[in-house]
Amino acid sequence: MKNIAIIMGGYSSEFKISLISGNVVYHNLDASKYIPFRIHILKEKWVFVDDTETEFPIDKNDFSTTVNGKKITFDAVFNAIHGTPGEDGLMQAYFELLGIPQTSCGYYQAALTFNKRDVLSVLKPYGIQTAISYYLNKGEAIDTEAIVNKVGLPCFVKPNKSGSSFGISKVKTAAELPIAIEMAYKEDSEIIIESFLDGTEVSVGVINYQGAVTVLPITEIVSENDFFDYEAKYLGKSKEITPARISEEMTQKVSDVAKRVYQILKMSGFSRSEYIFVNNEPHLLEVNTIPGLTTESLLPQQAKAAGISLVDLFSNAIALALNS
Repeated sequence: MKNIAIIMGGYSSEFKISLISGNVVYHNLDASKYIPFRIHILKEKWVFVDDTETEFPIDKNDFSTTVNGKKITFDAVFNAIHGTPGEDGLMQAYFELLGIPQTSCGYYQAALTFNKRDVLSVLKPYGIQTAISYYLNKGEAIDTEAIVNKVGLPCFVKPNKSGSSFGISKVKTAAELPIAIEMAYKEDSEIIIESFLDGTEVSVGVINYQGAVTVLPITEIVSENDFFDYEAKYLGKSKEITPARISEEMTQKVSDVAKRVYQILKMSGFSRSEYIFVNNEPHLLEVNTIPGLTTESLLPQQAKAAGISLVDLFSNAIALALNS
């Protein structure tokens, strides 16, 4: 039996969603192979939380904990932290230094994909299509006219490094830009402003399943709100249709692009990327390396459509980590 630390929480606005994801993993690990431990990684503390909600501190020197005088170490880590420090490379680098296998991609891939502007820049030479972008750093002058001239209206203002659509606004007039920029700066000191892509939005899960890069059934996103924001993602304000109602040709195109992105970036573990079709061509919005694992989340829905249970999905991730 292997001891598996399920890390959850994190330091960002997404910590509550991460705790839900982590608990889903906790309740769906194969009990015949693995002993799961819930580890809360929070700004103020790193603790193992047992079934009575008693907390035991984690020793950061070797990522161990002591319960009733007995030291517990872990054979592998299941990473369920959305946002920093689980999705931006910090935890990946920490575990690499300690020599503990973990289920997500490597620290470089995590840091790169967490930075929207950097990952789009890396993928552009490979012909991956994206929206037109304008970048801003906190403190820089805001030239509204230059922004509108480059990206047009409506446009999207996004924190460069944030997930679950925190801090994102759809801007319809030039007058709204400064307000949207201020809101995005609450999440990050770097901002990306993108042209509005009008078309069908899809989400594509790509995983390494039993040693092969596998594209899961594609989900179509139909948001009741202006875009696929936090409410649409988590509060039921969207329809998520799996498989997507798109042609076989479009399905093939976006599957090929998503698989290529995974391979170009030398990814491992789970990934979920968002695309919008413009003139039947998929345009990449972003890549998530620790996608939500709640029962409402897209990747579990896609795995289910592929005939992969949560137990299989999570066991596969741990097996790959242990054998890497």
